[in-house]
Amino acid sequence: DAYLLKNGDITVADPKNCRVLVISPQKKVLSQIGTVGACVHGPPTELGSPNGDTPLADGDLLISEINGSWVDEYTTRGRLVWDAQLPIGYPSDPQQVGPGTYLVADYEDPGAIVEFDRQGHVLYRYQPISGPGVLNRPSLAELLPSGLFMVNDDYNNRMVAIDPATGALVWQYGATGVAGTAPGLLNTPDGFDVLGPGGSTPTHAVTG
Repeated sequence: DAYLLKNGDITVADPKNCRVLVISPQKKVLSQIGTVGACVHGPPTELGSPNGDTPLADGDLLISEINGSWVDEYTTRGRLVWDAQLPIGYPSDPQQVGPGTYLVADYEDPGAIVEFDRQGHVLYRYQPISGPGVLNRPSLAELLPSGLFMVNDDYNNRMVAIDPATGALVWQYGATGVAGTAPGLLNTPDGFDVLGPGGSTPTHAVTG
């Protein structure tokens, strides 16, 4: 993931190099979180293959580590604010959804959507193992302004909206299990954002 911040800097998760970078508009590396070649959870100097680096409203970054299933908040200068180990297989692209509450996709088959707190306590889990709602390696889940969860369900080749109160699928784009590029089809969708009026991003208001 790469994010353009409002000040023009870019943050990028570099999982194979075990780091997150902050890069200036002049292409200069301003800071690095993690150590190249050390893909283990060892704050504040080592990250276990970070695959998400979501900017937070306080200016920090919410980082997911594949190795060990950790989610952390770091300042852009590399100071650890908190970390939590989650009871999931593969955390992907965590998002803040409320004061002290967070949402993450579990990139597994069957996959899951998990809401948790800073202590790693699971507050909500969506993970059906049968039926049309089963997720196959979802890589991103976001809470929409409407209260629904939007998910890209990568290996089911679809986007789905889920009502967390009932667990029901209330919207889908793409044919389940059918990869394609024609209208109505998707091929391994791996990311999305929500666009509001004028091109605003209501779920990522602090980005550029």
